[in-house]
Amino acid sequence: MAREKSSGKTPARATLSIDEYFRGVRASEMPVVARALTLIESSRPDDQLLAEQLLTQLIPFTGGAIRLGITGSPGAGKSTFIEALGLHLTGDGHRVAVLAIDPSSDVTGGSILGDKTRMPQLAADPNAYIRPSPASGTLGGAAQRTRESMLLCEAAGYDVVIVETVGVGQSESHVVHMTDCFLTLVLPLAGDELQGIKRGLLEVVDFIVVNKADGEARNACEVAAQQYRSAIESLSGRSAEEVPQVFTCSALNDDGVDDVWQEVAQRHARLTATGTLAARRKQQNLHWLWAIVDGRIKQLIHSHPKVQSVRDDLEQQVLSGTLSAEAAARRILEASGLL
Repeated sequence: MAREKSSGKTPARATLSIDEYFRGVRASEMPVVARALTLIESSRPDDQLLAEQLLTQLIPFTGGAIRLGITGSPGAGKSTFIEALGLHLTGDGHRVAVLAIDPSSDVTGGSILGDKTRMPQLAADPNAYIRPSPASGTLGGAAQRTRESMLLCEAAGYDVVIVETVGVGQSESHVVHMTDCFLTLVLPLAGDELQGIKRGLLEVVDFIVVNKADGEARNACEVAAQQYRSAIESLSGRSAEEVPQVFTCSALNDDGVDDVWQEVAQRHARLTATGTLAARRKQQNLHWLWAIVDGRIKQLIHSHPKVQSVRDDLEQQVLSGTLSAEAAARRILEASGLL
């Protein structure tokens, strides 16, 4: 079958071969990288098998990037901060990939995916790549294939990968299992935010950045930062090396953003020098092994014909209160053959 003349562009075909994907990703050909990421995110069994084969070939070329997770409550300025940080990094010769996770509607499954419009300068930077993905109901502040997407971006030559999570909550700790450093952006309204920190984020966060420290809000940000430092002293229970650092910055005015990055880079260097980073990534790999197993088992159960034949009836019994959720779950697992 004759190939279409494409002047170096990706052939207009439904799928590429493994070799074509591999060569295109390693050469950082953006049309191929985009298609490979779409392949990885696909829920089709044939695509998943192809994605597994591709990732197996790419694994030796991964692991060289600084992996930074960034979270924060709505309105904290995550996109503004990431754009300012990304432009600093590309200006210093780095190649930056941003995996931006958007919340999905529980009703329609739809997602805004507006991160490129919120980071227009970074989106236009040839040394940056922004990939928005819907959370699609996945807990942990990350999309189902975020970790695999991160590995692919590393294989494509990006040396800084930023994972922008959906928002703040205890489930954000899942992002820790795929990144080297974890940063949360907060606003100068310390009361509720401090309560949120107490409920679990402090256990996993490495950096707390009080954003929007400009104009009349500057003093309030400094006060909030001191409150966070006090909270850390009394609540963290972490070793001196692991105690979260607190900063103030104005991402809008590009003030203090580079200082935050310098500390991130220094922390990454320390973790690398002591062997802590290598050990941490090994444990992350084990975590994601079983996370993938759990996800695949759930997928198999939902798609099993015998489960589908009894699902509606069991759900109605649970809704009507004539059958407990525990008993219904057992019958579903029995129908799937797992019990």
